[in-house]
Amino acid sequence: MATKYSSMLLLLPFLLLLNIQGTASRLNSFYDSVIRLPSESESAENDEVGGGTRWAVLIAGSSGYGNYRHQADVCHAYQLLRKGGLKEENIVVFMYDDIANNELNPRPGIIINHPQGQDVYAGVPKDYTGENVTTHNLYAVILGDKSKVKGGSGKVINSKPDDRIFIYYADHGGPGVLGMPNTPILYAMDFIDVLKKKHASGGYKKMVIYVEACESGSIFEGIMPKDMNIYVTTASNAQEASWGTYCPGMDPSPPPEYITCLGDLYSVAWMEDSETHNLKRESVQQQYQSVKDRTSNFNNYELGSHVMEYGDTHIKPEKLYLYHGFDPATLNFPPLNSKLEAPPRMDVVNQRDADLFFMWQLYKRSSEDEPQKKTHIMNQIAETTKHRNHLDSTMKLIGVFLFGPTKNSVLESVREPGLPLVDDWTCLKSMVRVFETHCGSLTQYGMKHMRAFANICNNGVSKASMEEACIAACGGYDAGQLHPSNLGYSA
Repeated sequence: MATKYSSMLLLLPFLLLLNIQGTASRLNSFYDSVIRLPSESESAENDEVGGGTRWAVLIAGSSGYGNYRHQADVCHAYQLLRKGGLKEENIVVFMYDDIANNELNPRPGIIINHPQGQDVYAGVPKDYTGENVTTHNLYAVILGDKSKVKGGSGKVINSKPDDRIFIYYADHGGPGVLGMPNTPILYAMDFIDVLKKKHASGGYKKMVIYVEACESGSIFEGIMPKDMNIYVTTASNAQEASWGTYCPGMDPSPPPEYITCLGDLYSVAWMEDSETHNLKRESVQQQYQSVKDRTSNFNNYELGSHVMEYGDTHIKPEKLYLYHGFDPATLNFPPLNSKLEAPPRMDVVNQRDADLFFMWQLYKRSSEDEPQKKTHIMNQIAETTKHRNHLDSTMKLIGVFLFGPTKNSVLESVREPGLPLVDDWTCLKSMVRVFETHCGSLTQYGMKHMRAFANICNNGVSKASMEEACIAACGGYDAGQLHPSNLGYSA
């Protein structure tokens, strides 16, 4: 009998608490605040999503072992989302898939995204790889249009009105553009038009987009609507670079056998934040602030960038698990970083210099017993640098031809914040095609000159005048393998 009364006394505080709280919602709040076992109540979390499904599109927009970090970022993101409970059938992955089994990879079949990181490649679906990593397929996937997909798994975002979508992109970029391993590259207004179509179709409830690229803010600046239930953050503003990290010789450094960067600053910032915190307690806003601090390299903008936000900021109070899912192993983790646990400043390399950094590492580590190999690498470095210098000097010369020697700064002028890069995006594409026809492919590096082409359009220059200037500036130049007849046109 005493045992029975003792049990009732033990239950009494909880019964009183239930009576005081009164409503189911306050009970759930209490339930979240106490320690639970990781195995508890998956169905309860689905209820909190509102009955909808979480979807994700992950895009690595580059190819080549020198760009290892982009595919590593995307593979890491996939593992994070899967641990969070997103189903493979609801995650669409775009990556060239030439890294894991590359002859330069010191750990064949394995990709890491941190110096002490585990393999993030295992189990990643090969939805769209190689020649199927295209803007055409990306747009069809986002719109859920299987009939428009060419090649690949055919998987699309077949989302419904109650669903939430997360899109993550990592690669090189330039003003108004994002790179893709197969041309044409992604132009901002085309991407925004796809988002508008998706919104008009009622194909989602809320959407969150993260973009890692140089000048990534320019993809949304002045053209991203605020009324489509889409919230965006970018690694940089409309006129600055983003940064690679975990590179050879840096602190922290990858294992000594690696000759390329393992990740990107903004990307590792959001992923390492997500996997070390309870995302049922951390909001979109809290992660934005945490990632913003880390990507600035803690206000050291010579080695960091300004994380920006666009679109519907009313989404910011929502909890991150609605988009990234919830890993039960993080149940008792804190909701966000505190200053005491903030990571140290990071060593970084400019995204646009990462390919040269990689080739230099390859050259430096080549054996003296392989003189032909060293010569080949040296020639690659020389050819890459030569074409870079050609692009830079040619753009300056075209500016002189179009605007005169005293107004060459017209090409570099930056519009006021809130204004789009260019008024006529069709004109921008047209000018790019004229330039590449006569002067060679822009390449990943040359995307930085998109602002110049935009300013040419904004100043009313005709296509005929542009062609005349390009012929005068590039007459006789042999682009070789870097001609668009080999690489395709960027536009």
